[in-house]
Amino acid sequence: MDLEPAKLIARLRDRVWQTHLDALPPWRARLLSSARLILALFRDLVYGQLTLRAMSLVYTTLLSLVPLLALSFSVLKAFGVHNQLEPALHRFLAPLGAKSDELTQRIIGFIDNMNVGVLGSLGLALLLYTAVSLVHKIEESFNFIWHVTQPRSLGQRFSNYLSVLLVGPILVFAAIGSTAAVSNLALVQALLAVEPLGRIAYHVGQLMPYVLVIGAFAFVYAFIPNTSVRTGAALVGGVVGGVLWQSAGWAFTTFVAHSHEYAAIYSGFAVVVLFMIWLYVSWLILLLGASVSFYRQHPEYLVAAGGEPRLSNRMRERLSLLIMSRVASHYLEGGPAWSRQRLTQTLGVPMYTVDVVVDALRNGGMLAETSETPPCYLPARDLAHVSVKELLEVVRAAGEDRFLSPERLPVPPEVEDVLHRLERASRSAVGEISVAQLAAADAPSEERLAREVTAR
Repeated sequence: MDLEPAKLIARLRDRVWQTHLDALPPWRARLLSSARLILALFRDLVYGQLTLRAMSLVYTTLLSLVPLLALSFSVLKAFGVHNQLEPALHRFLAPLGAKSDELTQRIIGFIDNMNVGVLGSLGLALLLYTAVSLVHKIEESFNFIWHVTQPRSLGQRFSNYLSVLLVGPILVFAAIGSTAAVSNLALVQALLAVEPLGRIAYHVGQLMPYVLVIGAFAFVYAFIPNTSVRTGAALVGGVVGGVLWQSAGWAFTTFVAHSHEYAAIYSGFAVVVLFMIWLYVSWLILLLGASVSFYRQHPEYLVAAGGEPRLSNRMRERLSLLIMSRVASHYLEGGPAWSRQRLTQTLGVPMYTVDVVVDALRNGGMLAETSETPPCYLPARDLAHVSVKELLEVVRAAGEDRFLSPERLPVPPEVEDVLHRLERASRSAVGEISVAQLAAADAPSEERLAREVTAR
């Protein structure tokens, strides 16, 4: 009898993770997919690194908050809208309740005391570096969630990050100011006085905070990761993250209103402790929404075991032959070069597996990387002079170095003889087949090639 609950849990787990969605009716497939998403998010939240990365972002935020706001304040002051910074900061800290006024005034006081004009070159450089480091830390967390192994280049980071830091506040406050200006027009006021337009406008106003937060979250999910994010996936993540953040704000306000013991324990530091807790909750919700966006675009990662998939030798060789044949066939037929993103979507495998094989082929001199962003891949050698046997040897030897290589692992003569037999058998079986011949069998038809060129 003691084993019955364990058997029931195992049966439910197999039913959730082992059932093929294609064999189910559409409504049951969507229901099962949603259950997998919830379980995967719970697993990432409890056993993954989302909590650790959220805590890391809290630490980075504490270091860069004042320099970041000072930089935004200086930019907004040049456009005469710097007075809107304090109300925006107060709205973000509103879940702290009555303590939000105190903390807002303290932060604004720090900003007023920081005179960017007298910092000097070194001080200004440190100010920019501290502000940029926060955006870089956010990108690292998003790339981890999206399983992206290649970060942006140093030049791209500074150009993109500074564009966000300098232009972003102007666009945000310009949109807020335009909305306020339109709502104050006499014509708009007259229309709002007419029912049911007034009632509709009231309900729209109640929903507007959700719409703005969802839009901000979706924008972050779409442009921060160093990969191509579909609009639908970013929007789904924005809806989940925005609704959770707004709801968490109400819940945190209630928590602060009944947290008198914090004031008794921490005294004057209570507001700082509550501020750090709210920062942690905010970052955790942002990362959770990013996970929803990722799973929406890559449902192949909705599996029972978390983390990166481990490639067997058989799968590594199979993928290398498939990827090399696709790259070579498009090159020979004059088709578009393949990117990692397109390979992932076409092959229907996790992005990490494509990264492992592509890196092995590139480091082994089989593939050359273009200068595009994101980079695409072309054959690095004459395909007619590259055998399939040589291609497989490159993939099999990937990761070997001077500390761990076959030469440093001596074996008995009997084992060495078996290995040589396997080598000779492999060479005689596929040694005469070139990658060009492999690519010819996988050459795209004219109709498919035309579609891919049009899509590109």
